[in-house]
Amino acid sequence: MTSSIPAVQSWQADGPALQAVLLDMDGTLVDTEGFWWKAESEVFAELGHVLDEEHRHVVVGGPMSRSVSHLISVTGVDLTLTELSVLINARFVDLIGRGVPLMPGARRLLAELAAHEVPTALVSASHRQIIDTVLRSLGAEYFALSIAGDEVRRTKPHPDPYLLAAAGLGADPARCVVVEDTLTGVTSAEAAGCRVLAVPSLVPIGRAPGRSVVPSLEHVDLAYLRALVAT
Repeated sequence: MTSSIPAVQSWQADGPALQAVLLDMDGTLVDTEGFWWKAESEVFAELGHVLDEEHRHVVVGGPMSRSVSHLISVTGVDLTLTELSVLINARFVDLIGRGVPLMPGARRLLAELAAHEVPTALVSASHRQIIDTVLRSLGAEYFALSIAGDEVRRTKPHPDPYLLAAAGLGADPARCVVVEDTLTGVTSAEAAGCRVLAVPSLVPIGRAPGRSVVPSLEHVDLAYLRALVAT
């Protein structure tokens, strides 16, 4: 479920100005990381394999192909990447179907961006079916478009998803702020040439040129995002 892409706006501001905000979904706007681990654990348990918690940090925040490949390698389960991905996606959709909790500050920030008509996109490595399910909790009306991991040839950590989102909004990637919670997503956004605001969920993320780090979206508002582009 993706709303129509708005007409390209004419950006006449003197000097650098924020043109768009591109937001990751899982772990950034909605607290779904635990749902992913539960889905993976349940599927593997039904196949006779108990997943050790030590693997959780490896599978969080990356594309499903990487996560499932890792779990195949450590368990030796006799299913293909595609077969397991289908099972895990189906279980995850079932778990989140009754709603998912939003991260602290997410609703307020989205409402502020909408009130000021800031072009906003949802950019996720999750598949379209999952994004559309989560949007029922998150609010599809807050996003001009959404990019799913199964709709791009190369998903995060490659720059393709964020380049596609910026182009869809008619924005210069250098004047977009990306909000991410994992190093995989941060790598994708930085490779696309965007300014990055990291809000780490489970794994720490360090500061770097063009990258800011805050502990929660409760510390973020539109003025803060504008300042990241202006500096």
